[in-house]
Amino acid sequence: MKRTFFFSLILLISSVVAAQKGNIRGFCYDNSTGEPLIYANVLLDGTKYGAATDVNGYFAISNIPVGTYSLTARYAGYTEQHISVTITSTTTHLNIKLEPQTQMLEAISISAKREQAQTQSNVSVEKISPKEIYSLPSVGGQADLAQYLQILPGVIFSGDQGGQLYIRGGSAIQNKVLLDGMTVYNPFHSIGLFSVFETDLIRSADVYSGGFNAQYGGRISSVMDITTKDGNKKHTSGKIFASTFGMNAFLEGPIVKEKETRPYSLSYILSAKNSYLSYTSKNIYSYIDGELPYDFLDLYGKLTLSAGNGSKVNLFGFNFTDEVKGYKSIADFNWVNRGMGANFILLPGTSSAIIEGVLAYSDYTMNMNSTTDSNMSNIGSFSAGLNTTSFFGKNRLQFGIELTGNTTHTSVQRDTLTDYSTELGAYTLFKGFWGKLLYEPSLRIIYYASLGEPSLEPRLSLKFNVSDKFRLKFASGMYSQTFIDTKSDRDIVNLYTGYLTASPELNVVRMFKGDSVNEYLEKSNHFIFGLEYDILHSLSLNMETYYKTMTSLFSINRDKYYDDDNAHEDKPDYLKKEYVVEDGVAYGGDVSLKYEDGRLYVWAIYSLGWVEKTNEVQTYYPHYDRRHNVNILASYQFGLSRSWEVSVRWNYGSGFPYTPTRGMGESLPLTDGISSDIIYANGNLTTYYGELNSKRLPDYHRLDISLKKRWQISKRSVLELNLGVTNVYNRNNLFYYDRVTGTRVNQLPVMPSMGLSWLF
Repeated sequence: MKRTFFFSLILLISSVVAAQKGNIRGFCYDNSTGEPLIYANVLLDGTKYGAATDVNGYFAISNIPVGTYSLTARYAGYTEQHISVTITSTTTHLNIKLEPQTQMLEAISISAKREQAQTQSNVSVEKISPKEIYSLPSVGGQADLAQYLQILPGVIFSGDQGGQLYIRGGSAIQNKVLLDGMTVYNPFHSIGLFSVFETDLIRSADVYSGGFNAQYGGRISSVMDITTKDGNKKHTSGKIFASTFGMNAFLEGPIVKEKETRPYSLSYILSAKNSYLSYTSKNIYSYIDGELPYDFLDLYGKLTLSAGNGSKVNLFGFNFTDEVKGYKSIADFNWVNRGMGANFILLPGTSSAIIEGVLAYSDYTMNMNSTTDSNMSNIGSFSAGLNTTSFFGKNRLQFGIELTGNTTHTSVQRDTLTDYSTELGAYTLFKGFWGKLLYEPSLRIIYYASLGEPSLEPRLSLKFNVSDKFRLKFASGMYSQTFIDTKSDRDIVNLYTGYLTASPELNVVRMFKGDSVNEYLEKSNHFIFGLEYDILHSLSLNMETYYKTMTSLFSINRDKYYDDDNAHEDKPDYLKKEYVVEDGVAYGGDVSLKYEDGRLYVWAIYSLGWVEKTNEVQTYYPHYDRRHNVNILASYQFGLSRSWEVSVRWNYGSGFPYTPTRGMGESLPLTDGISSDIIYANGNLTTYYGELNSKRLPDYHRLDISLKKRWQISKRSVLELNLGVTNVYNRNNLFYYDRVTGTRVNQLPVMPSMGLSWLF
């Protein structure tokens, strides 16, 4: 009896011990700077357990049987690290620091990307790093995110000067841009070639052209989520750059250095970037018809307090300005975007969960002044968000809440419209694996308090790994927003964008297609299907098709003919109201081929798309409907230590729609009725338009090339010379036609540039 009880007790203890499992969590860092490493692979050798780090360098591996394992951490361009780790029933915390290699191991780099492709849905998203931005020919010698965004699948760029980005049929105001969790309302300067983001500041930039999950809300087209680096925790470093276009400076370093014996560190990062094209264009580019009146100044600063376990708090602020003197020779334009905020990462207790939060405020004001009128638009916005992510083996569950408040002021010819809006959102997201299937269902609930309208927005993303080389993917979702655009779409390029919030207080039509207008949320539904195929070890194919519906789109009424008063009460709304309602549809597809092997990098993208909008009067193509768009990028490194690099980029885009001018005439102010003096009265010049967007502009194409040479001055000091030519064969791409004089104005001609940078 005693012997039976003894053996039963041993079996019970053995089964309990065998059932015990533990967790590993931690961060991967660059040992030379303390900067987190994104998408590093952390694996337990000889097992199926592993994880990739996120944008914060964080990883979590859960439900691991207790025991001793050999852990391998690897990241392209860094020396592998092998660690012996003992798993107990509690959570083991690791901070892994990898040493940069002097020579890139391309096989590891490609293998890591392939493994990431199998474990991330990657539907309609491009994950961009500074290295990829620098592979592009640098306009004016300055590598910039704005230039890289223009080559992405599904992205349409409207021009070198005053250009906007339109993504898969969405207007510019339907794109959401986040900087460290804070909304940036105008991320692109008027010259169209530069963003407000300093390239050396960027840790990662995720660009979602559609089908994004419930973590993001408040826009119906796309999301750009940009994260900046933390300051160097080990030593002071920086960069100074000057070119024929502008200058920038970048400085980072520790205030309190990171040490093994110190449980915390404090670091800073500062950057400044400006353009002086309005000055250099008078001398260096004096052959251009008229100067380039574009100046800007971007300032950014950040403090990072890091704890030894990876928890940290960031304080950041920015001041971005843009000024155009004599835009189109008829107006002065400027804008200012200021903001400040804080975000944090917290690792609670011994669980594998991670908590993140953000609190921020920004203020954006733009002004356009001409000889006839002046326009102003301002938006002040505060936001707060909190989310937590828990890990269960390969699966993860995320919850989050957000609060956003906006105040908009828009003035047009001394009339000012003011509105307030508040949005309260909550979301949940689950990522799981079922055999070869990766599935990510998510749900976002938004309550628009100012409208009293809730919006329930389910979303789903799937990826099926047919084999190690072939993958199918799908995404779908519902989206909403309240912001509407007040700029005219008569012209392809228009710098001014007024922000308004859709509401019953606007002078909006009461009926649309026979139904009452009682909803003031712009909405869209996305449907995306694609495939990924690794054709060769270094050659990959990505294809996606999409279909997007858009409803309750508000726009300025271009067909207004009567005043909205009692005298015209019998006239239909679409002939007298300031704003009308439209529906829209966008569909098409993108094909991209990417080759990466050692010194050579080639990326070719073709996009085919249609955009249609329907109002009470007609169905038409909006001014950013570009049927065909082609981008080819090639970069090759040569010489000792790959110190030479040549890059080439060619872009082709078919013509945008535009509304032709039917004629010009004098409009007499008949204020006194039949008693008005029609002989001696001075009238106003009036433009009579033809059929809306019934013509197409000429095709656009441009070739850019740059040559870089790097000199290693010391271990931490590098000098780089950048020589470039924009629009190499001097293509006369149309900027606009002056409707009054009929004069043709072209975009940028051939423009050579030179830049010199010192990295220390």
